[in-house]
Amino acid sequence: MKRLVIFTSIVFLLSSCCKKIEEDLTVYVNPIIGTDFVGNTYPGVQVPFGMVQLSPDNGLPGWDRIAGYFYPDSTISGFSHTHLQGTGAGDLYDISFLPVTLPYSEAEPPLGIHSKFSHSNETAQVGYYQVFLTDYNINVELTSTERVGIQRYTFPKANSAVSLNLSKAMNWDFTKDSKIEIIDSVTICGYRFSEGWAKDQRLYFITQFSRPFDRFDVDTIPIFYGEEQKYIGKGSDAMLYFSTQDNEQILLKTAISCVSIDGARKNLETEASHWDFDTYKNLAKEKWNAELSKIKVKGQNIDDKVNFYTALYRSFSAPTLYCDVDGKYFGPDKEIHQAIDWQNYSTFSLWDTYRAAHPLYSLIQIERTNDMIKSFLAHYEEFGRLPVWNFQGNETDMMIGYHSVPVIADAMLKNIGDFDRELALKACVETANKDDYRGIGLYKKYGYIPYDKEGESLSKTLEYAFDDWCIAQMAKQMNKDSLFEVFSSRAEYYKNLYNRNNGFFQPRHSDGSFINDFEAKEYTSHITESNAWHYLWSVQHDVVGLRAMMGEELFAQKLDTMFTLNATDNDELPIFSTGMIGQYAHGNEPSHHVIYLFNAVNQPYKTQYYVAKVMNELYRNAPDGLCGNEDCGQMSAWYVWSALGFYPVNPTSGIYEIGTPLFDEAEICYENGNKLIIKAHNLSKKNIFIKQIRIDGKIYDKTYFTHKQLLNSSLIEFEMSDIF
Repeated sequence: MKRLVIFTSIVFLLSSCCKKIEEDLTVYVNPIIGTDFVGNTYPGVQVPFGMVQLSPDNGLPGWDRIAGYFYPDSTISGFSHTHLQGTGAGDLYDISFLPVTLPYSEAEPPLGIHSKFSHSNETAQVGYYQVFLTDYNINVELTSTERVGIQRYTFPKANSAVSLNLSKAMNWDFTKDSKIEIIDSVTICGYRFSEGWAKDQRLYFITQFSRPFDRFDVDTIPIFYGEEQKYIGKGSDAMLYFSTQDNEQILLKTAISCVSIDGARKNLETEASHWDFDTYKNLAKEKWNAELSKIKVKGQNIDDKVNFYTALYRSFSAPTLYCDVDGKYFGPDKEIHQAIDWQNYSTFSLWDTYRAAHPLYSLIQIERTNDMIKSFLAHYEEFGRLPVWNFQGNETDMMIGYHSVPVIADAMLKNIGDFDRELALKACVETANKDDYRGIGLYKKYGYIPYDKEGESLSKTLEYAFDDWCIAQMAKQMNKDSLFEVFSSRAEYYKNLYNRNNGFFQPRHSDGSFINDFEAKEYTSHITESNAWHYLWSVQHDVVGLRAMMGEELFAQKLDTMFTLNATDNDELPIFSTGMIGQYAHGNEPSHHVIYLFNAVNQPYKTQYYVAKVMNELYRNAPDGLCGNEDCGQMSAWYVWSALGFYPVNPTSGIYEIGTPLFDEAEICYENGNKLIIKAHNLSKKNIFIKQIRIDGKIYDKTYFTHKQLLNSSLIEFEMSDIF
């Protein structure tokens, strides 16, 4: 794949908040990274954590097009307002517009109305996307606010039209019902109700055009679903016609709401009251600069800076806002609720993001972290348990564990936010005691989940144990002694699956016996998206206990083998096992912390070697530059932490294991105005080993930093070398 070159001349802007000239960091973001291979990212526009993700859709289904767009494709069938960032889940694609000239190009379903395009006439930047539709000689430009997508079409002289398709669906998603209403010659509104990964998605919209359409057609299509082809609702499509002059521009402003058309109208009036496209574009850029400037890095390698700021950008693409400007939102109980003095968030890919993305937020997104936890607690009150993987007002129950818990515990232990601590602990305990949910009752009864009674038994046991450790720490801080004892005991249940005969965690029968014909490299239904090599290390909360149980020699030996035991041609690797170094799979989350565990056996140079290898080889400034699904920012958050030189192996401990820095200098700007500068002296692609560390001038001899050190220190210095 030809490497993309990003124009990197320095642009400056006047910051409205600090009244000083600062570097425009958005020039280092390349939204095309991850749109090829397995990244499953989209190249379109949104503001930080925005509800709108306005992006092109190629129009064809398939795993490669799970985010709507796949770089090798050459067609565009619409620009829709909602997308998932690299999740592997084919859902959303709501409210899709496409400008055309007559007669338009139309293929057999599922592609339908479409246009060809070329990457040579396509631009993807922060807060701005542009593409030329070659079939119609129409230039399309996109930008957005939090809840409004703004499109600018430049037409030729022609009989033209704008298509709105609410009936088409892709991948897992299908339309259940929809409506388009023509309010006047410049305004339309309606809704699209759909089902896919999330079972009850309701999205309302209102669109204003910058000039009247000459006429319109609205069609309704009955929708039949299932083997019995039962009628479930109607799909609605519209064609709005314009007689356009050469280079005439027509703008569309589309506000979305999870509550009502009136909610969409309020969002539109509040966020998009004018027709100046460039002002919206510049405002989106300013919002991103405000977020990207929370970490400033300096280095000679431009691709490293592009990879870093693209990773920071992606880390801030989700979770997403899920409330109107007045605070109303659609809850998992199918009722409308009101957030007062906080904003509701959704799209929580917690099995992924609890590991690195949320700890990043608890460092530099304090206010949003507080709102996210309030969103968790609202979900608990409306649904009866904390979210597992929720979005669009639905609990999908995708993946395993109850990983809202470590996010809440992390904030509580760091004294972040004003959320209700008593309610938070209550929600965590009740969620952890849902006996009829995913083997929790079995887990409590046996001290592990038997593989003959519940799927993914090994993974669930280990992940529940970690979450229970987090609850124990919350209870300890709140002086709940009995709860602390109960959950501290449960946190050690991981030990009940350890087979001392082979040194692995192994699925175990309800009669106490370990499963037969066990092969550690094998991917089975007992282990979630991984094998026993990956989950051997999934005891982030008790690495010391794991090392003692295994013995330090075996721990070190197996850790070495993890990175040297390569897959053979006979090994069947699933789609999510990518970015392989031996059995280490950087393309999937269970491996992400393992690379830092050499610190636990006094071999930090191996952590430094492998961290540098992953950063330099598995993250690239190219469309196929991600080695695994982005997963709502987790893949990128790993890179952000690692490039700074440390990583939260236990994301709730306030401990950051030291790796190796990527940049000569980095500056972390905290919300309270304090700053931490990290300098790496004598750094190069060869000099990746740490010779000495100093904190505020004093020599430091540990292999980790604490959260308090990061907050209270002003300067960390690494002396780098090519030898360890």
